[in-house]
Amino acid sequence: MTNYYGVQHGCYYGYPPYRCVPSISFAQLEGGPLAPGLKGLVIFREVPNGTEVYVEVNGLPQFKPAEGNQAPIGPHGFHLHEKGNCEVGDETEPFKAAGGHWNPTNQPHGNHAGDFPVLFSNNGYARMTFFTNKFSPQDVVGKAVIIHQSPDDYRSQPSGDAGKRLACGLIAKYQ
Repeated sequence: MTNYYGVQHGCYYGYPPYRCVPSISFAQLEGGPLAPGLKGLVIFREVPNGTEVYVEVNGLPQFKPAEGNQAPIGPHGFHLHEKGNCEVGDETEPFKAAGGHWNPTNQPHGNHAGDFPVLFSNNGYARMTFFTNKFSPQDVVGKAVIIHQSPDDYRSQPSGDAGKRLACGLIAKYQ
């Protein structure tokens, strides 16, 4: 519904001609003790029918295949977590205070709103954009974004086995 000033969902339809200001939220990622050089940015931008998620990171560990009982290092699990808390806590198991994957509709793992595609390290760098209709940028403000050491299996319950948490970022509203 359009209000008196011609504003509908952040868009202005009056004069001057059409101008839309999408809702945007973001997180600055900082590596913890297991990946201190990891840094990045995640942007959540309102687009027609959902949200575009853009991530750019540097300092990811290089891929290392699984050996014996050891999980691989990379591709890296990438998730929204339920609590906006990036306290390191235990340096051998950092960022546990962020809780589990964000799952507002109580879906089985693999279909959580917080389950994202994995990040592939290209000499430590990764960039990716994807679309989701599971949330808006406003919905994720106050949550945390986590990058994990290993890939998510998208089937273990309740939240997969993506390994240790390498980086964390708190999501805030942009302006």
